[in-house]
Amino acid sequence: MSTAHHSRKSPLPDCELRQHDPDVSTCAGREQVVLVHLDGTEQRLCPAHAAALWLTDPTLRFSAKTRPEGISAVMGQAFGGGGGRR
Repeated sequence: MSTAHHSRKSPLPDCELRQHDPDVSTCAGREQVVLVHLDGTEQRLCPAHAAALWLTDPTLRFSAKTRPEGISAVMGQAFGGGGGRR
């Protein structure tokens, strides 16, 4: 019997885009973002990929499952906010 336990919380999210296409560039950011399409389907993405989709598809909305930090990370990616402290 093994005593090793896996953490319930993975350190980095696996972006759906990366899972389906190994040629997708490296994901940026630690926050998991959940975008919802008009038909209700959810897509889990890293902030960089979520920003790219959100900017090109005005019908996407953020799920309540996305933490405020995730939305902030998407906005930073989308609008060039480095997220640096002042």
